[in-house]
Amino acid sequence: MKSFQNLKGSLILCLASMIWGLAFVAQSAAADNVPPLLCNALRSLIGALFLFGLLAVTCRKSGRPIFPKTPELRKKTLVGGALCGLFLTVSVNLQQFGITYYPAGVASEARAGFLTALYVILVPLISVILGKRLSPALIAAVIIAMVGIWFLCFSGGIDGFYLGDLLIFLCSISFSLHILTIDHYVDAVGGIALSFWQFSVCALLSGILSLCFETPSWQSVLDAAPQILYLGLFSSGIAYTLQIVGQKFAEPTVASLTMSLESVFAALGGWIIAGNALSSHELLGCLLVFCGIILAQIPFPTKKKTTPENLELSQDLGRD
Repeated sequence: MKSFQNLKGSLILCLASMIWGLAFVAQSAAADNVPPLLCNALRSLIGALFLFGLLAVTCRKSGRPIFPKTPELRKKTLVGGALCGLFLTVSVNLQQFGITYYPAGVASEARAGFLTALYVILVPLISVILGKRLSPALIAAVIIAMVGIWFLCFSGGIDGFYLGDLLIFLCSISFSLHILTIDHYVDAVGGIALSFWQFSVCALLSGILSLCFETPSWQSVLDAAPQILYLGLFSSGIAYTLQIVGQKFAEPTVASLTMSLESVFAALGGWIIAGNALSSHELLGCLLVFCGIILAQIPFPTKKKTTPENLELSQDLGRD
C-alpha cells in the first residue's frame, strides 16, 4: 500500500515537474515579445488569482477565514508574504532577464533549467552558514555539480559563458533564500495562503518596476498571451496545486527527487519544441549537474539522530 501511495504521488509530482520544465520554453518564447518585468507581473497576477480561488475553496471547506483574524497570525501572514514575495520577485526576474540575454541558437531552456535547479544544493550550503553540519554527500554533490557547470558553460572557453548564465546562477541563489524564507513561515501561514500572498507581492512589485523602466505595447502582450497564460495558470497555479496533492502521497525524499526532474523536462522541451539541441559537452554538463542534484537529496544514515528537515517539502513552492 505504501509503495502504491508513493507511485501515485510520484506520478502527480512528475506531471508538475513536466509543467515547470516546459515553463522554461514558454519563458524563452515570451522573452521575444514581452519585457521581463511585465511578463512576470502578468504571470504572477494570473497565478495569484488562481490561488486565491483555491484558497477560498479550501477555507470554505475547513471553516477557516481567508484573512486571519488574530493580530499575531495576521502579522506573520503579511510579513511572510512580503518577504517571500520580495525574494520571489528577485528570483523570477533574474531568471527571465537571464533567458532574455541568451544569444540566438543557444539552448537557453536547458542551461536555465539546470542552473536554476542548483538551489537544491545551495539551500543546504546556506544552512551550513546558519550552523547546520555539512555532510560528505553534500560535499561530493557540490564538486560534481561544479564540474557539470564547467562542461555546461566553460568547456568551450570563456566565449561559451554568457551573461544569461550569470543571471540564472544569481537567480538560483535568490531562490535558495526564497526557499529558506518559505520554510520559516509556511507552517504558521499555510502553503496555499503563503503562495497567494507571495505571488500578489511579486505581481505588484514587478508591475511597478515595469511601469518605471519598460515601455511595452499591447500588441506585444497579445502576441505572448499563450505563453503568459501557461506560465500564470499552469506553472504557477495548477502545478503548485499538483505539488500539494502529490506530496500528500509521496514520501519527502521521493517527492524531492521526482520534482528535480524539472530540469530534465526543460532540456527536453527546449530540444523538442524549440529545436535547441545541446552539444556533447553541454549534455555531459547537464548530466553531471543532475547527478549532483540527485546526490544532494538522497538521505544517508548518520551517527546521531537528527530532526528531519522540512526544506524538501517546500523547496518548489511558488516556482516556475
